[in-house]
Amino acid sequence: MNHYRLILGSSFILATMLAPPAWSANPAGYGTAGGEFNIKISRVPSNEIAKAKSAKPPIEPTPEILAEGKEIFLGRGGCISCHGAEGMGDGPAAKNLPIQPRNFTNPKFNTYRTPGEMMWVLKNGSMGQTGRVPGTGMLPVVQPKGFISEKDGWKVLLYERSLGNQQK
Repeated sequence: MNHYRLILGSSFILATMLAPPAWSANPAGYGTAGGEFNIKISRVPSNEIAKAKSAKPPIEPTPEILAEGKEIFLGRGGCISCHGAEGMGDGPAAKNLPIQPRNFTNPKFNTYRTPGEMMWVLKNGSMGQTGRVPGTGMLPVVQPKGFISEKDGWKVLLYERSLGNQQK
């Protein structure tokens, strides 16, 4: 009888340790190309959300700025790898991620996420810091932790936001 309890107890502990977090069990779009985890939930931790939301782009989304943002998105920014050439979250690396990257062509994205929140993600990555949203594994791309300047980061995110505006 004690042997049975030991096996049962060990199995329960092992199953508990290997179980995915509750939020990753079956979110909408989880594990499907272009599927996103609830765009209404910010990836910014609650103690930084007010500051992030208030951050505004220091540049306007002119055609020239959007063209530069697209060039960075498709090139040295590396965004294309996960977000895909059209920004739909279906890049070649997306299939290897626990949840899919943002689909910037979704017009609802721009209504829920501010440019400042997007800049926070570019500076800090998306590693599940809030505990409310699973991380995608995105590392910081804007300096000082990343490899592109903050000005270039603003250009990229203005371009990304323009993709959703085209769908309205």
